[in-house]
Amino acid sequence: MSTYQPAELSTAARDDAVVSGSAPDARQLRLILIAVSVALMAVIASVSGLNVAQTHLAVDFGAAQTTVLWIINSYTLTLAALLLPLGALGDRLGRKPMLIAGLVVFVAASVAAGLAPNAEIMIAARVLSGVSAAMIMPITLAVITSTFPERERGKAIGVWTGVAGGGGILGMFLSALLVDVASWRWLFVLPVALSIVALAMAVRSVPNSREFSAHPFDLLGALTSSVAVVGLIYVLHEAPERGWSDRVTMISLVVGLAALIAFVTWELWRRDASLLDVRLFREWDLAGGSLTLLVVFGVQAGIAVVLFPFFQAVLGWSGLLSTLAMMPMAVLMMITSALAPHLAARIGSRSTVALGVALGGVGLTLMAMVVSVDGGYRSVLPGMLAMGIGMGFSMAPSTEAITSSLPVAKQGVASALNDITREFGTALGVAMLGALLSAGYRVSIDDKLHGIPADTASTAREGVANALDVAGESSSHGPQVIHAAQQAFVDGWRQAMVVGAAVMAVMFLVVLAGGPKRRPAPPAEVTGATGTVPR
Repeated sequence: MSTYQPAELSTAARDDAVVSGSAPDARQLRLILIAVSVALMAVIASVSGLNVAQTHLAVDFGAAQTTVLWIINSYTLTLAALLLPLGALGDRLGRKPMLIAGLVVFVAASVAAGLAPNAEIMIAARVLSGVSAAMIMPITLAVITSTFPERERGKAIGVWTGVAGGGGILGMFLSALLVDVASWRWLFVLPVALSIVALAMAVRSVPNSREFSAHPFDLLGALTSSVAVVGLIYVLHEAPERGWSDRVTMISLVVGLAALIAFVTWELWRRDASLLDVRLFREWDLAGGSLTLLVVFGVQAGIAVVLFPFFQAVLGWSGLLSTLAMMPMAVLMMITSALAPHLAARIGSRSTVALGVALGGVGLTLMAMVVSVDGGYRSVLPGMLAMGIGMGFSMAPSTEAITSSLPVAKQGVASALNDITREFGTALGVAMLGALLSAGYRVSIDDKLHGIPADTASTAREGVANALDVAGESSSHGPQVIHAAQQAFVDGWRQAMVVGAAVMAVMFLVVLAGGPKRRPAPPAEVTGATGTVPR
């Protein structure tokens, strides 16, 4: 583990940060963990909730698909762009005030989105929701790492990672249920209710802590990091649709890479007064933990992209039933995330992460080998279960490795870096596995459309949903088109799973070669009722 301490935390500043009061007892720690977990669930549920209501949004607002995608993506892009700057501001201004302010704004923005009369107001409300979510998300983990004693910290991080990993699927299920039984506007009831509960608990239970710095806030670092994150994530969102050679894609890529280079250069020059000391990436804890989360969340997000069309287009299930089918994987992920710190304490972090990555690879291999149209859900369930267990075991130790790499006073930054890694992994996994699935589908279906009219065949090549739609319009060739599309989808699925399994195999070797040998031990610290500062 890196022993780096920021120069700005002088002895006098650290002494000023020591406050009176006893450390939180076991009961207060439980209340703190519940409060930040509920707050995190509200943010995570809002990430995926509107995905199940795209058609409803298009009809109610008379909006094109591009506008609908902006309604959905404006939240995630804003969230990702502001995680690092607002996480750093939370360290300076106080983590409890930042959490409370974020929850208040989040409630207001969610109410505005639920009542939005048109797409323009909806997008504005979603952007504001993204800003407030960026205030909340890094602080939830920073509160844990700056408040919990070392012996309890790993367990709490395990719970946090379980909520972060499985919360998206749980949120999608509840969102699909609300859309089915009520209206898409009711989707915002869940995050509002969760935020109000979290707010009430945070005011009473969450202690405050903050960084005491002699240097001004790194505004240029915040700006360049935001531009880099938006540019690169936008590329991953748009390239599969527009193409990698499209003008918009290329401009976004160039701007994102240029901003990233500028950020790294500036942070190296600024050194001790930097937003993020990029030199720490030379240490395994930060680099390896980030790489593991990037891969694991990428695979998880890619699996969702593959599974939902399989359930809906191949098996003919509804959106609600398809989301319910994902729940076993999410539940196992949440359970094993909570168990991972106990296992890491016994066999070491490296072995725990390696076991998780290996199980994830086994799950992908199973889904590549045994999936079939006739086998249905039973053919993919074993692989899903292995994936859920594997992701749970690998996420918690990797998250703890990242947060342990930075001093306690920088936990907002560490938490934000952890969250940005997850966002990048999600976008990368969706882009990569989605593209592999689409490419495999198109190659496979070309050999299965002999004798089909040209117009029908052309539409069927666009995707499995398009094929099923055009098949309903063709009475004579409908069954053949449906059979061809379903088989081609499975062929594309296998191709995506094989590549995913290969990526996990490489990650397994990387972890074995350089992963942390034991659970990271944080520096000795002084903990009080309102602050935690390295000593």
